[in-house]
Amino acid sequence: MADEERLGPMRAQVYKDPRPKEHFDRFHERARRHQPDLMYEVVRIVTSLLSWIVFRARTIDADKVPASGPAILAPNHFSFMDHFFLGAAIRRKVRFMAKSQLFKRPMQFVFSHGGVFPVRRGHRDEEAFITAEAILAGGGCVAMYCEGGRSRTGQIGEVARPGIGRLALESGAPIVPVAVHGSSRVRNWRRLQFPKVTVQYGEPFAFERVPEPTREQQQAAADAILAEIRALYGRLDEVGREASLARARAERRARRAKRAAAA
Repeated sequence: MADEERLGPMRAQVYKDPRPKEHFDRFHERARRHQPDLMYEVVRIVTSLLSWIVFRARTIDADKVPASGPAILAPNHFSFMDHFFLGAAIRRKVRFMAKSQLFKRPMQFVFSHGGVFPVRRGHRDEEAFITAEAILAGGGCVAMYCEGGRSRTGQIGEVARPGIGRLALESGAPIVPVAVHGSSRVRNWRRLQFPKVTVQYGEPFAFERVPEPTREQQQAAADAILAEIRALYGRLDEVGREASLARARAERRARRAKRAAAA
C-alpha cells in the first residue's frame, strides 16, 4: 500500500491569501523590532512535552546548530507539528516564517508574540524577506521550509522553492539542514496512531553572499539545500532511529573524552 494511502487526510490547501499587504504590516513590524516574549517559552514547554511524551520525539546532533549568530534552519515539512519538533531540543529561539492564513484571531496573538511572522502565499511577498533578513542581521535564527508547504504524500518534495535560496544568498547566513523523520504520520492521531519522530540536524554550510541573486542562482542554492536535507533524511531512513541515536551518543562520548584529554 502506498504511503499516501496509509496517511490521514489533510485539509485542502489555500494557496492565495486575499487580504492586502497592509493587513500584515503590524506583524512584520513587531517581528523586526521585538524578540519573542514569554509566549514563546510557554508554547515551547507545552509542545515539547507533547512531542516527547506523545510522539516520543528524539533529537540527533542538536549541537550542530550555531549557539549564537545568524542561522537558517532548513527542515523538510510533513506536519503542522514540525515547527515544534524543530525547536524542542535547541535553546535558541527559532523565528518561523509561517503562511499568512494562520494569522487570524485569536491565534495571531500567539504567533506574533511567539516570534512568528507571516508570508503571503500566492504573492511575491517582499515584506517576509525583509523581516527574515532583519532577524538574521540581528543575529537571530530563522526556520524556513525549502519545499514551501507541507508534503501531502509523505515524501520529501522533488522541487525546492527558490525563496530559501534567495534568503541564504542575500544574507550569507549558515544553513543547517534538518531531517524530520516520522512526522508524516502525525496526521493519523485521529486514528489514535502516534508515530515516533526523530529530528536530525546536519552540518552547517553557507554560500558566498550575493546581494542581488538572479532567479537561477536562487533556484540553484535552494536545490543544493534540498539535496542536503534529502541526503540527511535518506541516511536516517536507511540506518534507522535506534542505530542513529546510538551513533550520536557514541560520538558525543568521544567528543567529551577528547576535550577532557586536551584539558
